[in-house]
Amino acid sequence: ERQAPPGDRRGAEPAQDRASRGSVMRVGKCFFCSSPIYPGHGISFVRNDAKMFQFCRSKCHKNFNLKRNPRKVRWTKAFRKVHGKEMTVDTTFEMEKRRNRPVKYDRDLVGTTLRAMQRATEVQEKRAALHYKNRMVQHKIKATERARVEIKDTVDLAQPMDQEREKVTLTTRETLRQTARA
Repeated sequence: ERQAPPGDRRGAEPAQDRASRGSVMRVGKCFFCSSPIYPGHGISFVRNDAKMFQFCRSKCHKNFNLKRNPRKVRWTKAFRKVHGKEMTVDTTFEMEKRRNRPVKYDRDLVGTTLRAMQRATEVQEKRAALHYKNRMVQHKIKATERARVEIKDTVDLAQPMDQEREKVTLTTRETLRQTARA
């Protein structure tokens, strides 16, 4: 029986055989904006000292070449974390770290891991909501101050309208009284 060359896909194995083999897709992180880079996407740059930089798109690569600091560029994750827009210190982030060591498949271990991952995401969402709420407290205070100032500035516009409304109600009352007498 003749075997197909290594690059030939005519005798490709079925999808379930590939899944049972445990092929794992490695998702990288962009050096500049920290967004995920899927296989076959992005740009890799290797410096003279053999340090490798991966970028998700040309926008990040160009900003890196322009020597821009990701902590000062508003649309990056680094900027958001430095300026308190996102949480920076959370113990649940430890679960997201990449582990290169292969682990033997164990059904119980997989079950506990999945439950732990679900619990970690619940905790992350709860903490993120609390972080957002705490961040918005100052915003609400400033918004109420702005509203008070605006009300104070426009009070003189509202008073003539109140006087006009009183005149209208008085005239309607008088007309009602006159019609009741007649």
